[in-house]
Amino acid sequence: MNDQNTDWYGPDAATFGDRVAGAREAANMNQSELARRLGIKKTTLVGWEDDVSEPRANRLSMLAGLLNVSIKWLLTGEGEGPAAPDDVTVGEDFASVLAELREIRAVMRTNAERAARVEKKLRQLVQERQ
Repeated sequence: MNDQNTDWYGPDAATFGDRVAGAREAANMNQSELARRLGIKKTTLVGWEDDVSEPRANRLSMLAGLLNVSIKWLLTGEGEGPAAPDDVTVGEDFASVLAELREIRAVMRTNAERAARVEKKLRQLVQERQ
């Protein structure tokens, strides 16, 4: 079953790093080649693709240009990017794993927002005591 409705690079299915790796592969470049063309170390690019770090704005712009995608697409999965893989078969197992991933990401977003609120309260308490 090939599910044409799957948004391979959308925010629920892919991370920034997934989109960088997917666009790099669509551009027929390996990590070493893209890193060289960007003027960065391969380990830096690996960090981006593994979602350990993110590029600065100037590198993000260069990255989008070299991969022939929009900056918005790299950041959000919306806009101009490579076509989704057409040779991937989506079955029940894939759908259930994707659903689980979406659920985990939703919980993570909620927890990140909660942590930000608690951190703000903590800063306010510290400021009041000074």
